[in-house]
Parts: sequence; C-alpha cells; structure tokens
Amino acid sequence: YTAKLLGADETNDLAVIKIEAKNLPVAPLGNSSNLLIGEWAIAIGSPFGFLLANTEPSVTAGVVSGTGSNLAAESGGAGVYVDMVQTDASINPGNSGGPLVNALGEVIGVNSSIYTPSGGSIGLGFAIPINRVKRVTEDLLAHGVIRRPWVGIKLQMAPPGTSSVQARGVIVSSVVPASPAARAGIQQGDVRVQSRERQIHSAYDWEAERLDMRVGDEVPLVLRRGSRELKV
Repeated sequence: YTAKLLGADETNDLAVIKIEAKNLPVAPLGNSSNLLIGEWAIAIGSPFGFLLANTEPSVTAGVVSGTGSNLAAESGGAGVYVDMVQTDASINPGNSGGPLVNALGEVIGVNSSIYTPSGGSIGLGFAIPINRVKRVTEDLLAHGVIRRPWVGIKLQMAPPGTSSVQARGVIVSSVVPASPAARAGIQQGDVRVQSRERQIHSAYDWEAERLDMRVGDEVPLVLRRGSRELKV
C-alpha cells in the first residue's frame, strides 16, 4: 500500500501513517501498565528486511524481562529510550516497528531497539510501552504534532556521599519564575520524590513521567523540603 504520513514524533520513535484500505485485520491493544515480569512476550517482524524473500513476518518468543527499563547510552537518533518494556524475545534488524504481544495476542509494545556488543540479539530487547504509543497516536491524530508539556524546572541528582534516604528523588536546581512549577510553590532545593503513581529515583524517571503527560494535565507531586514531605 501507499502510505501517507500523518505525524511523527522522533523523541518517542513513533509515527502515524494512513493507508487507503478497508476491512483490514487489526490487533487488539493491551495495557502496558500492569505487565508481569516473566509473562510471555512474542515479537513479530521481518528480520533483516526482505532478505528472506518471504511475504509473511516471523515471530520470536520470550518473556517480559523487565519494565521501566532506561537505556542510558546515547542512541543514533533523537529518541529518548526510558521506561521501556524489556524482553529476551529476539529482536533483530527488521523487527523494529513490529508489535510485541502478550499470550492473549494483545499488543503491549512496539519493538524499538536492542543492546548488543556484537550486532546480534543477545536477549536484551526493548519495546515502547503501548500506553505511551496510544497517547502519542492520539496527539498526532488530533494535532499533527506532539505538544510537549513544560513545567519550568531543572533537576540534578543528589550529590555523592548522601545517605540512601536523602538520595531518594532528584533535586530541583532552579525554577523558572511564573512557570507552572513556580505557581505550584516548588522551590529551588526541593527534592522530587513522586509524580502521580511513579516514584522518582533519577532524572530518567522524571523524563519517563514527562513523556506520559499531556499539555493541561494537573499532576500531583510529592516533594521533600528539609525533613517535611509536601504535596503540590
């Protein structure tokens, strides 16, 4: 089919395309927020493109190895690979963009990347959670672009030598005047501990949370200021 690009989001490594066709089979979408470590995961795609000269995709099977995985190494593109679904189902070149499905055949992620020192699959594959895919898709269909929320803060990690209790969370290093953060009462030196249901242990956690936010959302935060915990 000839496809038309309706919108793309390089940061999330996703795009929405449209084809003129009817009565196509569709895969049901699952829920990536309640995945269980060890449940079955099946990756569908076309390894190495059309090298095999087959019209049908192939599948590889494994389990959900982890959730909320962050890839700290820099990638070749503009993508931010945080809060990913990790799987040991083989994901090879050509599998990217294909679905990761559960035992019920529900799509729980979009295969995106692997970690490999050799260039081949070593059982460290990563998929974009389907709940984030849903949000990005809705934004692209409604606006053609992703509208990224802006809060108005800069964060820094806890300095070396802090206790394990003090190190929980990330420190607010600056707050932009008149920003949403400033209006909420967030101050320089506050420690971000929680955002909605997500515990904030590092800047990666905050970046993952921000990718799941929509412009206009009211987000409950838990801060630590000195010995007190505040909700804003």
